[in-house]
Parts: sequence; structure tokens; C-alpha cells
Amino acid sequence: MSLFSLSKKMKKLKIQKKPAQQHELPAKALQSSLQEQIDYIKEKTGNSIDVVIRKLQLGDGKSAAVVFVEGIADSKAINDFLIESIMNKHPVHNSQPIFEILLKEVVALGDVKEITDWDNLYLSLMSGESIILVDGAQKALSASTRGGEHRSIQEPGSQVTVRGPRDGFTESIRTNTALIRRRIQNPDLWLENMKIGSVTKTDVSMMYIKGIAKDEIVEEVRNRLKRIEIDSILESGYIEQLIEDQPFTTFPTLYHTERPDMVAGNLLEGRVAIIVNGTPFVLIAPAVFIQFFQSVEDYYGRADIATALRFLRILIFFISIIAPAAYIAVTTFHQEMIPTQLLVAIAAQREVVPFPALVEALIMEVSFEILREAGVRMPRAVGSAISIVGALVIGQAAVQAGIVSPAMVIIVAITAIANFATPAFAVAISARLIRFVFMFAAATFGFYGIILGVIILAVHLCSLRSFGVPYLTPMAPLIPANLGDTIVRLPMWAQKKRPRLFSDNKENRVGDNQKPQPPQSRGMVNSVLEKGDQDEQN
Repeated sequence: MSLFSLSKKMKKLKIQKKPAQQHELPAKALQSSLQEQIDYIKEKTGNSIDVVIRKLQLGDGKSAAVVFVEGIADSKAINDFLIESIMNKHPVHNSQPIFEILLKEVVALGDVKEITDWDNLYLSLMSGESIILVDGAQKALSASTRGGEHRSIQEPGSQVTVRGPRDGFTESIRTNTALIRRRIQNPDLWLENMKIGSVTKTDVSMMYIKGIAKDEIVEEVRNRLKRIEIDSILESGYIEQLIEDQPFTTFPTLYHTERPDMVAGNLLEGRVAIIVNGTPFVLIAPAVFIQFFQSVEDYYGRADIATALRFLRILIFFISIIAPAAYIAVTTFHQEMIPTQLLVAIAAQREVVPFPALVEALIMEVSFEILREAGVRMPRAVGSAISIVGALVIGQAAVQAGIVSPAMVIIVAITAIANFATPAFAVAISARLIRFVFMFAAATFGFYGIILGVIILAVHLCSLRSFGVPYLTPMAPLIPANLGDTIVRLPMWAQKKRPRLFSDNKENRVGDNQKPQPPQSRGMVNSVLEKGDQDEQN
């Protein structure tokens, strides 16, 4: 046998043995000695000062200890319902096991469970729960004392509305789930929790309404979350990047929001919410393209006004994409499309500009992007002032220096304002990037390049999926029954069916005969008028 074949055979044997070596070892059981348990906890946590160990003396000479992490556990609940109860009642009887007495007679907390291994003990301890250890016992008790300091409920900063609730999500996952349950007080609102992150052990909850959400979508979301293998989850954006259908696109395929009423509305349509501990932004899946142009305020006002605003938002989106490209195409290739007087005015302005229209647009767009990014990173008190003053000063100085024309400054300003007016920040960023592609296409092929870009963009949007749901639903594929809540928003009494691809659609959203109607009885109207006349006479 040759040396090459022998080494190849040895590699095969190593590959076959490798999976057997990767099996997880069984969880290590607790010791029976209290002092050994305490020493092991101190060694594992590096004797951290925020890990509090409170030793207690029980009856009959037995000792115990309460262990918790200061800052993420509720100290008041630990003192009032745990330590004080144990010290006052002295839970030792020879006829019953000590842990049974603690469970039934002493610990005055809601959720208490037994722990027999170190892995579950550390997981509970670092989640904010309190651990009760007793000398001579090879198990412990975990009492639910999660709490600590967290940000209070405030108005959302990224999705401000004129009409609607003022409460927004916080960084506490239980506060966020409570805000949703206050709006949907239904036992069919199911919540599934899991730990993701081998190091951070972050709480991630999946919420949906059983019977409304499609079982296939719920199962797909659950499987994608369980497949995640990563050491840390610090924000919901980590989850979004690991479970989305198409990573190579600028368009978001999951919706994120910090408004509880928006999450509740999407749950009622059959979607699934993903809530991550430590962030106020909740993910909603599946997401479709038209969803990013809808505001929660659309449902709190009249349908005709909401429809007009949605048309405006779609127009704004296309303006933010193709406005600079259209200017470049017209001034470079299609001057005959401009009225003569306007063409003369633009030509006079561009007479002193030494750059072509593409370079001129790139200078202004890149300058404005720099100012916008600087305004975001600066302190809030001076950020907006710097971005506004910087744009005015640089624009005026560039025009006076002959670097750009006044018409280009106007086009860039209109584009920036249109980009700011887009409801969803994720789509606004996509428009900022796609805009440059359209600018180069217009500088190369004129309006033909813009039309080609629009066609490619439409094909790309048609190819996207969000958890298997087509991104342009319900327009492509066309679902006439669900067109009442797209660009056109029908009145509430006319929206009887839930989205077909999200929900099983087994029941109507709105009952029959819900259309508002004036009084049918003429006698009632006459009596009201007569009563008004009598009141005026009196």
C-alpha cells in the first residue's frame, strides 16, 4: 500500500470518528455539600461582586443559601417573599423533605422549579432568577424574581404619529409581551420562548394567534429560529440577518417596529412576531413590499385620506429613486423634452459648471449623505442644526463657486426630502443606494437606462420571498380579495377577509351589515327636528 493511499485512509477514519467526539457531555450534577456548591459558583462566576450569596440558618442546625445576580433580579421581591419567609418560618420538619416544605409552605413566589444540574442552575441564575441551595441536598430551587432597572414605557421615537397610542416597546421582553397582550386579550395568542446564543443565552419569543396564523408559516419561523447557531444575540437585527429568505438584496424581507399597536394589527392578519430581549424593535414575518408604505395612522382615520397618503408615499419613493437620474438623462441626452425657456435657463446655469451632469450629481449626493450621517452621529441637540446649516452653506457655496448648478441643488434637496418622507427607514436606505445605480444608468443610456433599471427592479422585487410568501403580494400574484388594504385602503366595514397567504381565512374580520347608515325612519328625523324647534322657542 502506498504512503498516499495510507494517509487518505487515515483521514477517512478521522472524519468518521469526528462526529462521535462532538456529542455533548451530560450536564454535571450538583454536589450535596452547601459549601462546595457556593465555592463552585464563586469559581465559575469569577467571584463577581454582583453575584450575591446570602447564607441562612434553618432549623435543626441546617443551613441554606440564596444566590442571585444584583441588577437583573428584583431585590425587593427577594427580601420580602424569599429571604424573610425562610427566616421567619424555619422550614425544617423530619416528616417531610425540605424542598417540599419550601415549595408548599415557605416560598411566596409564583414560579418555582427544581434544578438538578449546573447548566440549568447557571441559566436560571443569569436570567434574573434566585437560586435556593440547602446543605445536604443534590438539587436546588429556582424562584422567579426577574426584575431590576429598565427603561420605562415611552413614546416611540422612530414611528411618530399624530393620532394613536403613545406607548412603545422597551428593552424588557416581558414588558413588550405584556403591551401586546393588553391589546389582544385572547387565550389563542400563543407565546413560545427559546434561548439563542451559546454565550449570551438571549431570550427570544415567538408570538402568534393560533387559528389565524397559517401553521406552515409558524412552523417555518420556529424551525429557522431553532437552526440559529451563534455565540451572541445583542439585537433583533442579528435574528433578521440569520432567518431572512434573500440576504443579497437591499430591500428588507422582515418588518421591524417599536409600536405595540402595529404588532397587534399584524398578528390579527396572521403574521408572526419575533421579540428579542434587550431591544425595543420587534420583528414581523412575513413582510411584503406594500407593507413598508403603510402607517399605523392609516387605520385610525378616514379611508379616503389614508388612500391619498399611500399614493403620495409611493410617488415619494419613486421620486427619491429616479429624480437625479431623470435630471441627468434630460440634460445629457434628451434636451428636446425640456421646454425652450427652461432649457435656456438650465443651459445658462450650467455654462460655468466644468463637470458633466453625472459628476455634478455625485458631488451633491455624496456631500448630502455625509452631512446626513454626521447629523445622525452628532448629539441630538446639535445634530439637526449642523445637517441643515451644513446643507445650506455647502449648497450656496458650491453654486457661487461654479461647481454645481442651482437646478441640481433643487433636485438633490427634493430627493432628500422625499427620502425622509418614506415611512419605513429600511426602505428609505434601499432607495438611497438604488438611486446611484439609476444615476449611472441614466448617464450611460439616458431614459432607456432608467426604463431598463425600473424593469430590472420590478423583476427583482417579484423574485423576492418572505418566508415563502411572494414579496409583491397581493399584486403579484394578484389576489383580488386582498387588494382592499394595499395602495387603496377600503373602509373598515369593507375589509372582511384576512390576507389569504398569511391566514387560513376561516372567519371574517368584520361582520355583515357593518356599513354606517343614516336613520331609516322618517318619523325619527321629524321628531328630532320638532324637538329642536321646541327647544329654540323655549
